[in-house]
Amino acid sequence: MFKTFLVGVLCAGVTLAAAQAQPATSPPAAAPQAAAPPAAAAMPAMPTSTAPNDYADKANWLCWPGRNDPCAHDLTTTVVKADGTTATQTFKADPKAPIDCFYVYPTVSADPGLFSDMIPGPEENNVVVQQAARLAAHCRLYAPMYRQFTLTALVYFMTHPPAPGAAPPPARPQLGYNDVVDAWNYYLKHENHGQGVVLVGHSQGSGVLTQLIKNEIDGKPDQAKLVSAILMGTVLTVPEGKDVGGDFKSVPLCHAASQTGCAIAYSSFRESALPPPDNSRFGRPRTPAPGMEAACVNPADLAGGSGEAKSYFGVTAITGQRAPFEWVKGKSLDTPFVSPVGMLTAECVRSGPFHVLAIHINATPGPRAADIPGDVVFAGAVQKDWGLHLIDANLFMGNLVDIVGAEAKAWRAKH
Repeated sequence: MFKTFLVGVLCAGVTLAAAQAQPATSPPAAAPQAAAPPAAAAMPAMPTSTAPNDYADKANWLCWPGRNDPCAHDLTTTVVKADGTTATQTFKADPKAPIDCFYVYPTVSADPGLFSDMIPGPEENNVVVQQAARLAAHCRLYAPMYRQFTLTALVYFMTHPPAPGAAPPPARPQLGYNDVVDAWNYYLKHENHGQGVVLVGHSQGSGVLTQLIKNEIDGKPDQAKLVSAILMGTVLTVPEGKDVGGDFKSVPLCHAASQTGCAIAYSSFRESALPPPDNSRFGRPRTPAPGMEAACVNPADLAGGSGEAKSYFGVTAITGQRAPFEWVKGKSLDTPFVSPVGMLTAECVRSGPFHVLAIHINATPGPRAADIPGDVVFAGAVQKDWGLHLIDANLFMGNLVDIVGAEAKAWRAKH
């Protein structure tokens, strides 16, 4: 039962809807089932080859500008007002966007090995629809496939802790990170052409991008191309009350949409669930460090106050949920996405040792739902240590689209 729980949590836990909406290029299969790896009895196998990928081969890219791939998915949305009335909102990408986005997806692969293969499955296809496709309104979107550490491996190591006194396992190759570096370098050499670029990631993807910025961008010539880094569902360390000097030496936190060369980082928790439990993975440095804290930048108010979260949720069933969430009482929605306007506000708060993005629900009487899906639940109990990690991206997708649009204008004005 515990293994089943972990699989369900981790498959859904890196994004609300890794299987909520089928991309245009996918068959209408039962994607939620495809996203769940079996619990491995033996340690997942190491890859047979660690040779570099050829990123000149467009098959090694999940999304590429102008291609009919998952980033070309239908993003039509039902907007739901507080009184339950609805309107349809359409979406159109900008093929001539003035800047680029480079997106690295979270831990979603259900492949059986320690590292994933390079063949996109429903889980990779669907997560990019939820977390990045909408950004194409203001940027050309590039999303490489990479040989990530899989859900299968993560479940195995969480359910097979080492015996006391056992020798540590051999170091794993930095396969996923090396792939992303290779993809980044290919993009810079062949596609960038002096464009500004937004780096976007969630969970494992944010961790890889943090490492990429540290090693390849921070304090180096390519920092001049950085429009911003959007690092969701991760811990980015900064000195307490400061913007720079922790993980990044010269990339500050963002405070305005007109600011470029800066970082947005956060982890989301319900306001009513604060402070997070002591075993939480998010909201404080993973390795205790005096004078350091987790960065929290609120996409709903970059200046540091409270603001409306402009959310976009997938309409169909969340992984592990028995039925679609009822956003309007007695009414089913026929669009891939739903946006409950005015329902959520967010503010960065310090709660105990944690620095997190607190989500407040503005519940109103009437037919519209008074709550949101997104908690990790096991045996009827919410697992508070995860917070709202499932929906870090969904909660603020509208805000992030607006920010990237404003950054694009600011970038072009400066260049």
